[in-house]
Amino acid sequence: MPNRAEDGAYAVLFDLDGTFADTAGDMVAALNQLLQRHGRPSLPLQLARPHVSTGSRGMLAVGFDLSPGDADYEDLRTEFLDLYAQNICQHTKLFPGIAELIGQLEIRGNTWGIVTNKPGWLTQPLLAAMELNMELKLAPACVVSGDTAARAKPHPDPLLYACRLIDHRPDVCWYIGDDQRDILAGRSAGMSTLAAGYGYLGTESQPGDWGADGVIDHPLDVLNWLDARAQPR
Repeated sequence: MPNRAEDGAYAVLFDLDGTFADTAGDMVAALNQLLQRHGRPSLPLQLARPHVSTGSRGMLAVGFDLSPGDADYEDLRTEFLDLYAQNICQHTKLFPGIAELIGQLEIRGNTWGIVTNKPGWLTQPLLAAMELNMELKLAPACVVSGDTAARAKPHPDPLLYACRLIDHRPDVCWYIGDDQRDILAGRSAGMSTLAAGYGYLGTESQPGDWGADGVIDHPLDVLNWLDARAQPR
C-alpha cells in the first residue's frame, strides 16, 4: 500500500503541548506555585520550558527531582494538576504559524486533529478556552487525549483511535510532535512523522535522532512535506 493519498487529501494530526500550542507559560506558572507552597524557590521559564512536553512528569522532575514511583510523586502530581487546571489558559497561545497552517489545510481539504497525552479533563477545557479567546478559530476533526485509548503514547493506540474517528488510513496520515515518544507512536501506527523543531524538544536527545521523516523549523513547513509527498512518483 503506497504511503500516499490517491486524492492528495492527507490528514495531519498534531501533538498539543509544544507542537500545536505553547502551553509552557501556564505549566511553569503552576509549577512555581507548587514550589512556593513547598518552600522551594521558583524556576525561570526558560529553565523549565524544555520539560513541558512530558507534562506533569517533566514538571516534577525539573522542580522536585521526582519520578513516577517516588514516595511523594502522586500527591504532588495531583496538586500540580489542580493548580494548572485553575489557570489553564492565561498565557497559552498557538505557536506562530499554526493558525495559518490550519487555514491552508482547510482550504486544501486536509483533515486535521489533535492527539495528546494530556488527560481529557484538561484537554477539553484548554481547547474550549482557546476557542473562546479566538486563538482557535476552526475546530479539529478529532481530539484524542491521553486517557481516551487503552494506552497513551508512545503506544500507537491513540493515533489508531484518531484514524478511526476521521476515517483515514494511517498511511495517509502525518503526525507532528516535539517529543521522541510522538515519533515512536506515529511510526508504530504506520504514519509519516515530522518532529517539531520549534517545540520544547526535551533534554534527552536531538529531534534529528528520533527517526522522523523530517524536522520542521516552522509549522508552515508541513505544507512543503505534504506537497512533496503528493507528487507522482
